[in-house]
Amino acid sequence: MLLQTGNKIVSPETSHHRDSASNSSNHKPQQQTRKEMHREIDQNTKMMGEDLINKETSPIINQNNRSVHNNMSSRSNSSESTSANKPHTGGDIRWDAVNYLKSRGIKLGISDFRVLKRLGYGDIGSVYLVELKGANKTTYFAMKVMDKASLVSRNKLLRAQTEREILSQLDHPFLPTLYSHFETDKFYCLVMEFCSGGNLYSLRQKQPNKCFTEDAARFFASEVLLALEYLHMLGIVYRDLKPENVLVRDDGHIMLSDFDLSLRCSVNPTLVKSSSVHVNGGGTAGIIDDDTVVQGCYQPSAFFPRILQSSKKTRKSKSDFDGSLPELMAEPTNVKSMSFVGTHEYLAPEIIRNEGHGSAVDWWTFGIFIYELLHGATPFKGQGNKATLYNVIGQPLRFPEHSQVSSTAKDLIKGLLVKEPQKRIAYKRGATEIKQHPFFEGVNWALIRGETPPHLPEPVDFSCYVRKEKESLTALTAAVTDGEKKKMCDKAKSGSDPDYIDFEYF
Repeated sequence: MLLQTGNKIVSPETSHHRDSASNSSNHKPQQQTRKEMHREIDQNTKMMGEDLINKETSPIINQNNRSVHNNMSSRSNSSESTSANKPHTGGDIRWDAVNYLKSRGIKLGISDFRVLKRLGYGDIGSVYLVELKGANKTTYFAMKVMDKASLVSRNKLLRAQTEREILSQLDHPFLPTLYSHFETDKFYCLVMEFCSGGNLYSLRQKQPNKCFTEDAARFFASEVLLALEYLHMLGIVYRDLKPENVLVRDDGHIMLSDFDLSLRCSVNPTLVKSSSVHVNGGGTAGIIDDDTVVQGCYQPSAFFPRILQSSKKTRKSKSDFDGSLPELMAEPTNVKSMSFVGTHEYLAPEIIRNEGHGSAVDWWTFGIFIYELLHGATPFKGQGNKATLYNVIGQPLRFPEHSQVSSTAKDLIKGLLVKEPQKRIAYKRGATEIKQHPFFEGVNWALIRGETPPHLPEPVDFSCYVRKEKESLTALTAAVTDGEKKKMCDKAKSGSDPDYIDFEYF
């Protein structure tokens, strides 16, 4: 979760954010000031940074001594995914580099990466820009490093494990690829894609009036919607959507990040008759009879899991669907969590009221997300956290008096921000219902990766990191006070620090 000067304060969750009876009786977030959170995280990240620097300059990782280097790598508990079971990543040079080292018998560990710069820090770890050593091609990654002792002492270990397990499942163009994960005596490490374009919060701040055009917002919202649809098909409720967690790749397309608050549950994908579906919510979807339902287990694919027929009896031709194409419904509607997690401005009413929540919270946050992209602010923000929570519960949705947003966009936002989750758009049919809304008319969902993004990031000059590797690491880990961080931010805004990347990878 993001902690960055100028950004919104992240709601501290209860000690155990997973479902448990022990936290259902006390659902208020712990009161912790932003300064205290910064101080606590700074202490942890300073130690992590110093330790990484020590490893980087230690003779044990000298590239001229591969035998010693390999011994250290083997001592790390390491595990790598493979590109073979992640079809959408075919042709990825990062996989090529990882597989090249694996073909030489190298089991990746922390000593196989050259630490170049700390990119950002969050509630349970820091993220570093790293270069893979000894690969056939120069490749850069983002490595999330989490201190084991800190995770245990702060009851965050389960969150870190959940994030790793979820990342290992994912294979989607708008979600992260986990290239490797391993641990040392002190750290848990996740190796993922480095996104050079920053996050949508930072990008929004740079737009005229600090908000996106409707076309740009539609583009980003479309890709986020496909990512949420895929997650729900896997039985994953995201629970932490906000612009800070939507990263921009170097090609301008997005990548959802930060899964430590996600909830995993069971889901039963089902095909429904599209002819019996009313786009504007005038009725309920007609479930196909038992002989026509396609259910069962599934595996990740590029945009959605493949539905594997449980038997030959369930295999039907197009004519069996009365001439209309069926729709896949895989919304995990039966899940209920009592955890109080998220960001104040994005919390759904059912979370605040401690009524138990399910996948519908993602559609509430999706509505807040679209509202913020179009208006430059969230709709229920108050003078403080308590006022914000009160507004979410007790105040109606309002749009700015002179809003230039179209009526179709407002209609979609209204449908998503219904306070009763059972009446919220997409409650039963999920993303399918949202895709059919007029706001997304003209979106080619199957070919969206071929669309031209509204913003293309400037290419990153990695040579500056290599040249100032030790200098930048030392300066970064030394900057642990709020005053030093403010100076760094001021330098970034003035453009006087060419080595500073103005975004946080969380």
